[in-house]
Amino acid sequence: MSVLIGLALLTGCTGTGTADGGAVDSPLEPLPPAPTADSTAPNEDSAEPGEACEDPTASYAPVGEVPEPEDFAPGSTMAEIRDRGHLRVGVSSDSVNLSSRDPFTREIVGFDVDVASWIAEAVIGDPDALEFVVLEARQRASALEADDVDIVARAYTITCNRWERVAFSAEYLHSSQRLLVDRDDEIDGVGDLEGRTVCAAAQTTTIEALDAIPGITIVPGRTHTDCLVKFQQRTVDAISADDTVLAGLAVQDPHAKVVGPPMSAEPYGVATHRDEVDLVETINAVLEERVADGSWMSSYETWFASTLGPLDSAPTPVYGRAP
Repeated sequence: MSVLIGLALLTGCTGTGTADGGAVDSPLEPLPPAPTADSTAPNEDSAEPGEACEDPTASYAPVGEVPEPEDFAPGSTMAEIRDRGHLRVGVSSDSVNLSSRDPFTREIVGFDVDVASWIAEAVIGDPDALEFVVLEARQRASALEADDVDIVARAYTITCNRWERVAFSAEYLHSSQRLLVDRDDEIDGVGDLEGRTVCAAAQTTTIEALDAIPGITIVPGRTHTDCLVKFQQRTVDAISADDTVLAGLAVQDPHAKVVGPPMSAEPYGVATHRDEVDLVETINAVLEERVADGSWMSSYETWFASTLGPLDSAPTPVYGRAP
C-alpha cells in the first residue's frame, strides 16, 4: 500500500511516500483557507436536484458473482484498474476506527480500509494493491470528478443531492449523528445545546442537521481532528458527528463521552465516478460476498463492537436504481 497525502491539509505541502522512500506529486490542488461559519466556499453537496430520489440508498444491483480479475471485460472500469495494478482510494487519515494512521506501523487502517481491501482483492487479486489519497470531507466529490481517485471510502453518507455528482454502492455501514461532550458536562442531547458552541466538519450532512437547531453557534472545522483540538482547547462545548466518528474521538480523549439519541440517520456508501455503473455493480457484489463469508462482521467487531455495541447483521442492501 502507498499513501498519497494532500499534505496541504497539514503543512501546506503535497507528496506521497513510495516503497523506496521517495515522493511523487499529489494530484490534489492546495486547499483554500479553512471555512468559517459564513464561508461561501463551494459545498460538495451543492447540486441542483435532478430526478426524484425516493430512497437515496437504492443502488445498482450486482450482476452475478464477481469474476476473477483476469475475466473482467476489456474496456470495463475494473479492467482499467486491474491493468494499472492498484486501486486509488480516497480516505481520511484521522478518523479512528474508520481510516486513520496506526501510531506504531504508520499504516492507514480501519473499517473503511478493510472495505477498500476487499474491492482491491476482487478487482486486482491483491488486497494490498491500494494507493490512498487523503481527503477532507469537502474534497470527496471533486476528487472523483477530477479522476484523482477510483473510489471514496470516507464515511460518505448517501444523499439524493450527492447522487447528482457521484454514484454510490449499497449501504455498507450505518451510523447516526450524535454529540461528544466533556464527561463532567450536563449536556445529554440537543435539547441542552441552547447558548452552546458546537463544532462539526465543514460541508457535511452534520452541519445541515445542526442548522435546524435554534440557539446554538456552529463552528466548522476542517476535519474531525480539528474539532477535537478546539474541544480540548475549550473553544467549543461539543462536537457533533456520526457516532462511528465520535467513537474514535472518544478513544483519543478519555475525558469525553458520546451522548444523546440519534439526530439523523447516516448510511455510508462507497462512492465512484457517477458514470461508472459497472464498478458500482461490482462493489455491491463484493460487499454481498463479504457479508456472506463473515468478513464484514469480523471487521465490525474489530473496529466498533467495543464502543458502539454488537450488531446482529450488516445493513440490508437496497437495489433498483436504473443506470
